[in-house]
Amino acid sequence: MHDAHHWKHPLPAAPKPETTQSEVNFSVQKYQDNSLAEFQENAEGRPHEECGVFGIYAPGVEVARRAFFGIFALQHRGQESAGIAVTDGTDIQLHRAMGLVTQVFDEDILANLPGHISVAHTRYSTTGSSKACNAQPILTQSSEGLMALAHNGNLVNAVLLRAEMEEAGIQFETTMDTEIIAKTIESLNDRPLEDALLETMARIHGAYSLVMMTHDTLIAMRDPNGVRPLCLGRLSNSEDGEAAGYVVASETCALNVVGAEYVREIEPGEIVFINNEKIESVFYKGLVEHREDRPALCIFEFIYLARPDSQIMGRNIHQARRTMGEKLAQQDPVEADVVIGVPDSGTPAAIGYAAGSGIPYQEGLIKNRYIQRTFIQPDQTQRELGVRLKLTPLRDVLEGKRVVVVEDSIVRGTTTKRIVQMIRDAGATEVHLRISSPPYKWPCFYGIDTAARKDLIAYQRSIEEIRQYNGADSLAYISMDNLINAVGQPKNLFCRACFDGEYPITIPHDVKFTKLVLGEDGNGNGNGSAPVSPDDPGPESSDVVVQEDAVPTPVTV
Repeated sequence: MHDAHHWKHPLPAAPKPETTQSEVNFSVQKYQDNSLAEFQENAEGRPHEECGVFGIYAPGVEVARRAFFGIFALQHRGQESAGIAVTDGTDIQLHRAMGLVTQVFDEDILANLPGHISVAHTRYSTTGSSKACNAQPILTQSSEGLMALAHNGNLVNAVLLRAEMEEAGIQFETTMDTEIIAKTIESLNDRPLEDALLETMARIHGAYSLVMMTHDTLIAMRDPNGVRPLCLGRLSNSEDGEAAGYVVASETCALNVVGAEYVREIEPGEIVFINNEKIESVFYKGLVEHREDRPALCIFEFIYLARPDSQIMGRNIHQARRTMGEKLAQQDPVEADVVIGVPDSGTPAAIGYAAGSGIPYQEGLIKNRYIQRTFIQPDQTQRELGVRLKLTPLRDVLEGKRVVVVEDSIVRGTTTKRIVQMIRDAGATEVHLRISSPPYKWPCFYGIDTAARKDLIAYQRSIEEIRQYNGADSLAYISMDNLINAVGQPKNLFCRACFDGEYPITIPHDVKFTKLVLGEDGNGNGNGSAPVSPDDPGPESSDVVVQEDAVPTPVTV
């Protein structure tokens, strides 16, 4: 059923407390979650990555502090909530709250999270609404006792599994598919943990990169298609260079900030166990009737989601995006005076387009980088201004110029239309749009929060119709072949479903699936009806607004 191999890298023994009684110190804070930043992200209509995960095993190190900086480096993957769980070998302590990483944690909180193993999480919700109870990590029982779990991805059979569990009398406390994973593990606690995790992989279908910990072991687990990224890093002892610990994270940018050296990616279908004895890898070799038997990394990681200083599949993200721009310049040239990018993810492609075309690159749009979550809500006038709250055009760069504007993607099209008009208002004589991804035609079911298919502008619209809608003088998207060439890996290693509708993991046609599919109507249907399949998009999930208590309320269990 599976293979295993062992790495010969023994780690320092963890300190063992005298007590053996397992205790949990658990705190949750609720913050008001309807904010200016949230409004802006929704108004943009951009795809959103759902989560960033981080885990560390490092005896003698302040792991909570390292975990803090790890998820701080992954903040771009989720700005809704954050949490850190730690263990000292006996106790598990967990602190999580709504808000940015720097809002959730301070020196006092970190000082009260002692231990040598930690898992941490930063979240943007896809399945499960925006509530404090849905913050992660979450706790569950296993054959090894209490364990903490953090998840990046989305299960496509979540409704079916939850219905089966509820029928069996299992109760749920959240609306997340992550709890379904946790309850599945808990239901198998009569088996050795390794076997329970392999059986869990057989039961759950979809995308998941997981970091987990028991009282003595850090665990990383990636779905058999490897849709979401997950990598392994090594902390070295400064005296002799021997391993002082290991780190797992969604992206390599989180390794650098904690002083870890990149080792490799966690392979699709791999479970890694790290403790004071060894590192052991176990691979799932189960049936594949519900999915294609191949790697299927989300190609949007290269286009938009991953941080530009990260590395995936041996390719630097910034360089890949720059190459996309170069390919696009060769594919669809235009006579112009200046090339600008839509910051931040459009900037590398714009630099590449300028290099490939010989047209000078300049910064033409300035991004307000200090807009964060706030209790001050935008009024109606600010909502109508929309993108102008976040981007400011440089008139001196744009006035009287023929401008090439490079953007990473167009999803709904509303933001792009406003950007084009804003550049014209700044005096540009022509605006030529160049998009460093193919037309976005299909919704994601694997962990990216995108619009329903009926709201995707490239669905049932030609490129010329999209150009007319956004008001540009010309519009061109990079071809799939040029995108694949820029990434530098074979096409069949990626999930490209948002562009071609070829889903590597089967989407059940009888599953009603929106952001709030596991919502609160008691039937797992969220608020209102949901899409039956990619061709039946259902209502737009962003119509639902959930507010939390304005005053932080600590809860201790």
